[in-house]
Amino acid sequence: QDHVCSLPKVPFRGAPCSDAAGSQVPYATIMKQVNSSLSGVLWDEVQKAPFYEYKDSVGQFHQVWFDDPHSISLKAAYVKSRGLRGIGMWNGNSLDYSREAAAEQQTQAMWQALTP
Repeated sequence: QDHVCSLPKVPFRGAPCSDAAGSQVPYATIMKQVNSSLSGVLWDEVQKAPFYEYKDSVGQFHQVWFDDPHSISLKAAYVKSRGLRGIGMWNGNSLDYSREAAAEQQTQAMWQALTP
């Protein structure tokens, strides 16, 4: 099916399928890889989150889900509208702090998105 990626069942602490089947990718890698991906940025309206798809060097299909300033701002606005006490993102040290102009802009936009 289009845009359906199955996770292998990798037991982790009693859960039959978990994030142990995947891995964390730095935001800098995502921002570079998404432009050369098969799909470009796709949007899931239910999760309110972007994702993209690519094939690796051996032809294996992958799907990468991530947050961007838009998805973070939607979550922050939800928290604020419900009077909740806070929001966080996982994980800020995965942003690109390299001092490159594009990286600085992306990192600043992510942090600003936390305050609607």
